Amino acid sequence: MKWDWKEMMGRLELRRVLEAALQNGGDLAELFFESTESTRIVFEAGKVEKILEGTDAGVGSRIVFGGRVAYGYTTDLTAGGLLELAESLSGGVNGVTRKAAVAREFREVAVKRGFEIRRSPRDVPIETKLQWVSRADAAARAELPDARQVSAYSIDSRRSTLVVNSDGSAAPFEKTYLQFVVEVVGERGSRVESAHESDGGFVGAEFLDENPPEAIARAAAKRVKILLSAEPAPAGTMPVILSAEAGGTMIHEAVGHGLEADLACNGLSVYQGKIGKQVASPLITVIDDGTMPERRGSYGVDDEGTPSGKTVLIENGMLKGYLVDRVSAMKFDLPATGNGRRESFRHKPIVRMTNTYIAPGMHDPKKILEETETGIFVRAMGGGQVNTVTGDFVFAVTEGYRIVNGKLGAPIRGATLVGNGPKVLMEVDRVGTDLGFATGTCGKDGQGAPVTDAQPTLRIPALTVGGEA
Repeated sequence: MKWDWKEMMGRLELRRVLEAALQNGGDLAELFFESTESTRIVFEAGKVEKILEGTDAGVGSRIVFGGRVAYGYTTDLTAGGLLELAESLSGGVNGVTRKAAVAREFREVAVKRGFEIRRSPRDVPIETKLQWVSRADAAARAELPDARQVSAYSIDSRRSTLVVNSDGSAAPFEKTYLQFVVEVVGERGSRVESAHESDGGFVGAEFLDENPPEAIARAAAKRVKILLSAEPAPAGTMPVILSAEAGGTMIHEAVGHGLEADLACNGLSVYQGKIGKQVASPLITVIDDGTMPERRGSYGVDDEGTPSGKTVLIENGMLKGYLVDRVSAMKFDLPATGNGRRESFRHKPIVRMTNTYIAPGMHDPKKILEETETGIFVRAMGGGQVNTVTGDFVFAVTEGYRIVNGKLGAPIRGATLVGNGPKVLMEVDRVGTDLGFATGTCGKDGQGAPVTDAQPTLRIPALTVGGEA
């Protein structure tokens, strides 16, 4: 469903609804309409396990008052249903002195463009999607004949949103997601190893023409083969090279969350009060860019009605700013950066990253390895934990190798990286000319948001590695 905001203004009496929301005071009232169509196919044990198709639609309403938020939602998309929700929320802001006026005229927000979908996955027959997952299963088993388990997932959706704010802005947008995931489990003797590969983004079905399911499946199976033959990881402090293929897990978790304004301006981040100060090596520039074509974290307008943008967070090691939603902008007198996101109409918007990456540098990735006598080389990262207040982190390495005399040595298993985000960024001494991307879903405050992380090849001269050896 596409939202015709001009028609809805009259039929659903949206201005009257916003006035009802602000009848007891408030700085801003908002309506967030959402309609999502989705298909999820699960292929396991050589057969189709699940086909889930559905639609979901509703509206969330928010009143912002004195830096606080009253929020509710409904699936009753009638004028009466919206009015009832607004009046219920307004009862929670009694005693607020400020009462913002609702704009007399509404205008459509100029939305960022350039997101082209050549063939919508919503128009692809279910039979074709079944072929995708079946082909992936066959390719993984051909690569790893004794695989204990192969799971393939095809996930696509079309999400149409409309944000109408009491300040007179109306922002419609439609986004198409396609994600393809393969998980492989292998066994050798008493050893059991697993790996997964995921790719996709703000793309159409043409993505799987250019990045076939077989390639994604083979990559997961090859990683399992490597892990089954890997030796225990060394432990200690040593040089670590994070390859571009590892994606930007570290920058997302160890640095990115600490630059979100709801944390950075509320005493919950190591980066609070450091704008204009050096927080990383001069080789490091960190950017969050929601305008990148095809990337999973991209959109034309955020879930508060603010156009997406490209935000330089750290430039040549200097902290330039934070990621800011409308509430943080109002509370801390900062410009909104288009990073207010929510999982669905059932959730209030919060500050989230989009596509976050370290910009490429000037060093040849091959020479970075050649100039490193010993240490470990990380090709794929797993999950981990981060304390945004201190910046301390622990990450798992899902594919890594010893470095021996400037060359890749034996694969290793069971490695973890332990360190402090700001300290590690300050010590990086090589930044490659390449850039590798990884897609995922970021969790925060019980909400998931599609994101992309990226980095060039990086060298950290001394990092603590936890290992089995």
